[in-house]
Amino acid sequence: MSDARRRPRHIWAKLLLLAMVCYFLVPVWWLVVASTKDAQGLFSGSGALWFSGFHLFGNLGALFTFNNGEYLRWLGNSVLYAFAGGVGCTVISVLAGYGFAKFDFRGRNVVFALVLGSVMVPLTALVIPTFVLMSNAGLTDTIWAVILPSLLSPFAVYLMRVYAAASVPDELLDAARIDGAGEFRTFVRVALPLMRPGVVTVLLLSVVGTWNNYFLPLTMLSSSKLYPLTVGIGLWSQLASSNNGGGQSLWNLIIIGSLVSIIPLIIAFLTLQKYWQGGLAVGSLK
Repeated sequence: MSDARRRPRHIWAKLLLLAMVCYFLVPVWWLVVASTKDAQGLFSGSGALWFSGFHLFGNLGALFTFNNGEYLRWLGNSVLYAFAGGVGCTVISVLAGYGFAKFDFRGRNVVFALVLGSVMVPLTALVIPTFVLMSNAGLTDTIWAVILPSLLSPFAVYLMRVYAAASVPDELLDAARIDGAGEFRTFVRVALPLMRPGVVTVLLLSVVGTWNNYFLPLTMLSSSKLYPLTVGIGLWSQLASSNNGGGQSLWNLIIIGSLVSIIPLIIAFLTLQKYWQGGLAVGSLK
């Protein structure tokens, strides 16, 4: 009887999960299908979720050659911003979180309370003060105007503080210190391997956040040569809406460009997910 009662509940749970998978995958499927259509096929009404002709390679060629290959320049800018901002944010967050978790210093709780408070401040509310700061420093319309603000993430510091407190036992740190290891060596050899899943999580969140950032580079940059993909595709969308594409429809380029822009993120997630799984059980004491 218990198995018979459980079976319907499991079926409903699976149906719910299937519906959620479809909900998240349908937009991706539409993007893939639309990327294979030319400009006329996008508005022909022949079926939004199924193929109508196959112009994928032609769209890719037009994407990479349009306006002297400015999409490739935007792609390189996005890679630079995401790599520098993501790695820098991860390093700062890991060091700060470990310090908050494992060192007792005067004012620690007050400073950490300020960090927690800053988590609740919307990022858009900080764009104008950040712009004024960068303008006074003479860094607007440079790559540093995008990279430097991306290095700071209060949520990442909070996440690493919680993870370091839970995954790095104080007994291991004390044992390393008794054996004569300095604080830096103790952190690199003992604490950092135990914090690997948290480090990878912060790295992915930072890279994705910087890659998808739109409002900050839109505010900081005025030269289109420095635009990331988000702002560049937005510029194409404005040109397409105003029929100012130089006699060429830009909608197929916008769609294929959007598809190409998510491929690096997919690769990053698939490559780094093993580090999530590999370190979830480490840190326990026998």
